Amino acid sequence: MAPRVIVGISGASGAAIGLRIVEILDGLGAETHVVVSRAAERTFLEEVGPDALSRLRASGRHWHAIDNIGATIASGSFPTRGMIVAPCSMRTLAAIALSLADNLLVRTADVQLKERRPLVLVARETPLHLGHLRAMTAATEAGAIVMPPVPAFYLKPATVAEIIDQIARRAIDCLRLFEPVAAQWQGASLHAPSQQGSLDNSPPPGLADPNQPTRILGVSDP
Repeated sequence: MAPRVIVGISGASGAAIGLRIVEILDGLGAETHVVVSRAAERTFLEEVGPDALSRLRASGRHWHAIDNIGATIASGSFPTRGMIVAPCSMRTLAAIALSLADNLLVRTADVQLKERRPLVLVARETPLHLGHLRAMTAATEAGAIVMPPVPAFYLKPATVAEIIDQIARRAIDCLRLFEPVAAQWQGASLHAPSQQGSLDNSPPPGLADPNQPTRILGVSDP
């Protein structure tokens, strides 16, 4: 049976990360359930392009309206293998931390915590004030994994699309459902050049596969 995974996409900047997660999960054969906030719909239009939501619907196996609090994923009796919220706005993170289940995305995240299932929050904000940090602490104490979308500069990504792809794959790896799908650090060479400004811009391992990563309007380098 295909692993059942939920992807929530809130209104923070970084909507392309959520889209890429759904695309990768679909390629891995997961039964993906997707819920998108209204603010995220606007962010998709601004950051990814007019066809973003249609691409998301094409990749996600099941689509749930944000206000459909009676959806299957709103109940703990509906078995899943975990959830990723990417990007996760500070509003959504705070609501999850305080169990304020006022929409389907937050309710579904709350279900993962009460059922002791993996919940990965790709928290997208900077800089952070004390309220943000306290919300992250509360969410972590409740059992969530807070994963800010930090680029893996040690892999020397050549494009923004590669950065998005690696972050998406790291979020999926946090669920521990599949063999690792993110490019891995292979260790530093003892003979690496020490000169500043001598970065190798070759793509990181694994990105030659035609299934990785897709071009994203507005985020790929020209």
